[in-house]
Amino acid sequence: MRRVDLHLHSTASDGTISPEELAVKAAASRLDLVALTDHDTTAGLAAFLETCRKRSVPALTGVELSAEAPYTLHILGYGIDIHCLALEKHLTRLRDCRRERNEAIRLRLANLGYPLMTEEIEREAAGEVIARPHIARALVRRGYVSDLTTAFRRFLGREGAAYVPRRRLGVESCIQTIVDAGGVAVMAHPGQTRLDDDDLAALLARLKDVGLWGLECYSSHHSAEERFRFLRLAGRLGLAPTAGSDFHGANGLVADLGVDIDETCFPFRFLLELASRGEGFSRPLAGGSQ
Repeated sequence: MRRVDLHLHSTASDGTISPEELAVKAAASRLDLVALTDHDTTAGLAAFLETCRKRSVPALTGVELSAEAPYTLHILGYGIDIHCLALEKHLTRLRDCRRERNEAIRLRLANLGYPLMTEEIEREAAGEVIARPHIARALVRRGYVSDLTTAFRRFLGREGAAYVPRRRLGVESCIQTIVDAGGVAVMAHPGQTRLDDDDLAALLARLKDVGLWGLECYSSHHSAEERFRFLRLAGRLGLAPTAGSDFHGANGLVADLGVDIDETCFPFRFLLELASRGEGFSRPLAGGSQ
C-alpha cells in the first residue's frame, strides 16, 4: 500500500494553508507522493516543491482547471512545466473570468442588502486567485452570516440568492493546454459530474481522444461503491486511476491529507518518475504506462 495525495490546495488559490506549510504537513503525514493543484494558478508551486525537496517528499507540479459544462467538470494537470507561456496565458484568462464573476456576485450581494468592499474580499485571499470561499469569509467577518456553510447555502452556492455562474473555457482547451505544457491531464472527482455510467463513459472516451490520460478514482468525494465504479470504468477505457483528497484546509470538508492506494492498480512508478524530472521538463513519458 502507498499513501499519496495528488489533489491539494493552498493559499495560492482557495486553501487556508500556505504552500510551504502544506509541504511540511505532507512530510509529517509520511506521504509517498504529493501534488499541489491550485485552481487556475501555479504561483505556489516553486515554494511547495522546494519545501518538499528539503523534506524528502516526492512532489509533482500540478494545477486544476475548471471546464465549461452543464455540470461540475474539473481537469487536473500533473508534471506541467510552470514556465510554459501558453499555460500561463490560459491561466490568466481563467483568472480574468473569476474576477468578472466575483464582481458580479459582490454587486448582487449589495442589491440584496449585504454590501462588501472589493478590498475586504481581497484581504481574505493570500494569493492571486480570489474565489467564493474568500467572499464567504468576508460575509462571516461582516457578521452577515454565522459560518461558511450558511454563506454558501444562502448566497454563494448554486441555489444561493447571489450565485453567478462563471465563464469557463472548453474542456478540450483545458486538456490541450496541459499537454502542451508537458503534463498529463486527469478528470478530477468524476462523481461531481452526476453523470450515469453510460454518459460518463461517453464523455471520458471523447476526452481520451483529445488527450485525457487519467481519472481521479480515489477521492474524498467518492464512496467505496463509487471508487469501485470509477476504477472499473478507468480500466475499461484505458485511463490511469489517480488519487487525491481535494484538501483545502479550513475551507474544505477534508480534515487531513492522504489517500491509501493499492500500488498494483495505481500508476505510482510512472508518476514518481514524472516527479523526479522536476518542474522544468518538457514532455511526459510516452503512452502514460503504469
